[in-house]
Amino acid sequence: MRLQDGPQPRAYEAYTAVLHSEWLKIRTLRSLLGTLLALFAATTAFSAVAGLDGSSAPDSDLLFQALSGVLPGQIAAISFGALAVSTEFHEGALRLSLAAVPRRGRWFAAKSTAIAVPTLVVGLVTALAALLAARAGLGEAADGLSTGEQVRGGVGCGIYLTLMALLAAGLTAVLRSGTAALSVLIPFILVVSFVIGDAAGGFTDYLPDRAGQAVLHTSYDGHLGPWSGLAVTAAWAAAALAAGAWSVRRRDA
Repeated sequence: MRLQDGPQPRAYEAYTAVLHSEWLKIRTLRSLLGTLLALFAATTAFSAVAGLDGSSAPDSDLLFQALSGVLPGQIAAISFGALAVSTEFHEGALRLSLAAVPRRGRWFAAKSTAIAVPTLVVGLVTALAALLAARAGLGEAADGLSTGEQVRGGVGCGIYLTLMALLAAGLTAVLRSGTAALSVLIPFILVVSFVIGDAAGGFTDYLPDRAGQAVLHTSYDGHLGPWSGLAVTAAWAAAALAAGAWSVRRRDA
């Protein structure tokens, strides 16, 4: 039944109904749940290994050492955001979604929320697990991490992963293909930003991944601090979602 048939529900009730249906889609697709599991497993495992490797390096950035598993783990977060949207472009699924929810802006907002909430929850749990795993490897060196630093890093880690998933979701809506979005984002993060970022000058501090990762460091010598870096990443994600919403509203299903 279309949401506009019969008595018109309040906007909040209609949005909640759409959000529930989008969450059901995510919950019933094993590939999407698998990406969240991969996010947890990869981040925790790599952080545990990094803790062991960094246990004898007293001058290292302990917070980044403990949360360095986010670097490979973010690929799973990006994949989750891209796959959650790309499923709508297979076999006419988007036409069915828009037949049930003709207000495309409301549908895309619910889709984005259904991506953001589980990513944030899993991201926060993952950050906690990564910190605990890394601390076990660091041993007494972990005492150099203050409670405030760990809380900031853990919360910031969850937010950062969520923003990267939303960035991927918005780009996928623009390109109408998860494969295309991943083909842009993953090489960008692994090659452009990671490999040549330090040699390319200070402007790379404002790239979405490098800006957001400032929150994972005990101290940061770039142009952005922890929260201003996340704000820059949020601006990238918001721009991608705005472009995605425009694409969904203007282009044929």
